[in-house]
Amino acid sequence: QVQLVESGGGLVQAGGSLRLSCAASGGIFRINFMAWYRQAPGKQRELVANIADGDITNYADSVKGRFTISRDNAKNTMYLQMNSLEPEDTAVYYCYARNINAYVYWGKGTLVTVSS
Repeated sequence: QVQLVESGGGLVQAGGSLRLSCAASGGIFRINFMAWYRQAPGKQRELVANIADGDITNYADSVKGRFTISRDNAKNTMYLQMNSLEPEDTAVYYCYARNINAYVYWGKGTLVTVSS
């Protein structure tokens, strides 16, 4: 059973930066796809960025050029570097993982608040 624990959220002013981390444990050798999602108040959860085997990445248009997804396999950790943050980036950010059998796992989320 895979466990995902996010950290790094907090309050930041517009234009600032944060780095989110997602620490994975338990059965992680089968994970071949990871992603960050976010859900703002009153809105649906949306994909922010994903990273697949071979470090193939993909970003939502709204964060391209500002956010960078990466992972450190030695530390079993995925990151989301967020720069030039905007109030519209305020949301709970969730870590997502999918294994080779298409089982999906979610973290509990970390809150990012960007003040104007």
